[in-house]
Amino acid sequence: MNVNRTRDEVSDEAYQDGNMLGGPLSEIFAVDLTGAVGSCAGCGRRGPVAQLRVYDRAPGLVARCPRCEEVVIRLVRGKDTAWLDLHGASSLTIPLDPSAT
Repeated sequence: MNVNRTRDEVSDEAYQDGNMLGGPLSEIFAVDLTGAVGSCAGCGRRGPVAQLRVYDRAPGLVARCPRCEEVVIRLVRGKDTAWLDLHGASSLTIPLDPSAT
């Protein structure tokens, strides 16, 4: 590793954007949640799930707020169960197809 790299440069390589949650969350929800707009319980930032910073070097996926870095979503997939923690999201607005009702 280059010792002259800033902490942000190293940190940027440690996560992917929230679009990577699309596949794992599609096992649980019938709609694509990457387009859903969530509110961070830590700082109140509102934005699409796709803009969260997702870290996959823990047991499961950890999605953090890009503003305050609080954990918004944690998803752990086991052999026959999934554990989803949304305690870091104060709300989640999910777009639906209006023609489906």
